[in-house]
Formats: sequence, structure tokens, C-alpha cells
Amino acid sequence: VQLQASGGGLVQAGGSLRLSCAASGSFFSINVMGWYRQFPGKERELVASITSSLKTDYSDAVKGRFTISRDNAKNTVYLQMDSLEPEDTAVYFCNLLVIRKNYWGQGTLVTVSS
Repeated sequence: VQLQASGGGLVQAGGSLRLSCAASGSFFSINVMGWYRQFPGKERELVASITSSLKTDYSDAVKGRFTISRDNAKNTVYLQMDSLEPEDTAVYFCNLLVIRKNYWGQGTLVTVSS
């Protein structure tokens, strides 16, 4: 299983970015896809997750500003990030959890300038 993330970059505070992550390979259709982020010197933390039945969960830090969605036919998860703040600057990782096994995509850097 491989995850390919895209969509990071530099944006001004108040702006928007959309991250995408496509999963390839063979895996069970019942799973959870999500986005994590990592600040320098910190542990990776959950940003948002979405189950294959489209149940979502968000961290308090991004609730109301970020929206996670997925296209099950394309095995792709998206993260729409609006009202970005400098504090959102981090490396973002997509994640696939299937039958208690985690798969990770490569990180994509999101930089929000003030």
C-alpha cells in the first residue's frame, strides 16, 4: 500500500489550501483515512479523520476551519483548509488505518505566513 500526498505550499494567513492523498495497492475497503501534522520537535498529532462510512472527526484546533472528505471510488482523501493561521504551519501527513495497521504518506509542508 502506498499513499501519495500533494497540495502543500505557502499561503498567507486567512487563505486556503487543499491537500489530497491517494492510496494505491490492495487493502480492505473498511478503513479510516486521515491527516496528521507535525510541528518541529513535537509528536505527530491528528488533524482530522474520516471512516469509509464517512464519519468524521476533527481536532479542536481545526474544527470549523478544516473539512475532511474522501472519494472511496478513488481511494483518495482530501483536506480543505480555510482560514489558515500561522499556527497551522507544519508538515502534514496522510494516514490509512486498515485492520489495525497504519500506512503513511510522505509529508507535505504547509507554511502560513502572517
